[in-house]
Amino acid sequence: MKVWQRWVKGLVLAIAIALVVAPTAAWAASSAAIRAFDDAEVTRQDYSGQSLIQAEFASVRLKGVSFRGADLRGAVFNGVDLREANFEDADFTDGIAYVSDLRNVNFRNANLTSAMLLQSELQGSDVTGADFSFAVLSKQQITALCETASGTNPKTGADTRESLGCPD
Repeated sequence: MKVWQRWVKGLVLAIAIALVVAPTAAWAASSAAIRAFDDAEVTRQDYSGQSLIQAEFASVRLKGVSFRGADLRGAVFNGVDLREANFEDADFTDGIAYVSDLRNVNFRNANLTSAMLLQSELQGSDVTGADFSFAVLSKQQITALCETASGTNPKTGADTRESLGCPD
């Protein structure tokens, strides 16, 4: 991974931490326009192809749910059980998954550019063809994903291993 890419990842992480620790009034005021989902509202098991831009999912169980081809740009998953979910061909650009369970998730050909996957578990997930360019992940997450990472994202053209910063 190039020095400037590491610098950008560090900057993005610092901004994310600042926003979580000390959110501003402007952010709070803007959240009223964002669709939020809680246990009472999450009854669907298929969000395939849906536009869920900036949707917020907090403390809900979405095990095995399909987000295949969904537009999840800027979406937030906070403390969400997403085990065995399907994110194939989904666009999770600028999304956040914080303290969420993403084990055994299908991320084939997904776009996770600039996503923040903070304190989330990703073991066993299929990242074939996924684009993680500028995404924020822990070193442990990257090491685990690099063991099976392969392919090129069909939309962005990014090599999965390169976007994760996997060693050659």
